[in-house]
Amino acid sequence: MKIAVISDIHANLHALTAVINDFERRGVNKVFALGDYAMAGPQPVETLKFILTQPWEMIQGNTDKMIATYSEKTYTDAKAAFPVMAEALKYDMSVLPQKYIDFLASLPAEKIIEIDGVKIHLVHGSPRRNNENIYPDLRPETVEEMTLDSDADLILCGHTHIPCGYQLNSKKTVVNVGSVGRSMTPDAMPCYAILEIENGQFTIEHHFVDYEREIAADIIRSHGFEGADKLAGMLFDTTNRHI
Repeated sequence: MKIAVISDIHANLHALTAVINDFERRGVNKVFALGDYAMAGPQPVETLKFILTQPWEMIQGNTDKMIATYSEKTYTDAKAAFPVMAEALKYDMSVLPQKYIDFLASLPAEKIIEIDGVKIHLVHGSPRRNNENIYPDLRPETVEEMTLDSDADLILCGHTHIPCGYQLNSKKTVVNVGSVGRSMTPDAMPCYAILEIENGQFTIEHHFVDYEREIAADIIRSHGFEGADKLAGMLFDTTNRHI
């Protein structure tokens, strides 16, 4: 079985379409989606409209929870730390129909799935928290601690927008699949992973694709909120991650 694992779409339907075209060409049978579907991107409504038609295994990301539990305090708290993202969130809340907000609220924070004897744990950040960062430069001992409460063979995560992987002494495999919609790799290319399972064994590999990012950037700019141009620029330049 071939499974595409995607995360952090962030309303970038153009990037998502390119990724889907790539993994369908590779003969994928199933899709795991690890959250952050709609916030702070070009097309929140169109992206969620499409996602709701898909038979994917899905969990909730931290920004999905922000949308689902949005309040004035959510906005002001975000504004203090990440002013542009706060304005993007406020814009998203002004255009998202309630049924899409309800959908994001209904998603589970994590899932355990067993396929052919392989136990897989789907999380957004880490098994401990949906906003905990599993970065490429962590000490393996740190990742062991983060994943202590999971007994899965394979832990799949996103959140950081930077792909990486760990093979731990506990025999757990931990893979951050990167981001579809706002990759933080040097070339900012959408990233996802393909998991192959056969006879109780698995392999997993990252894949990168490109897309018409100028079109996506123009759509973000057209939203007109304060800092929209900076957010659009992140589709090209990943050096400023804290806006």
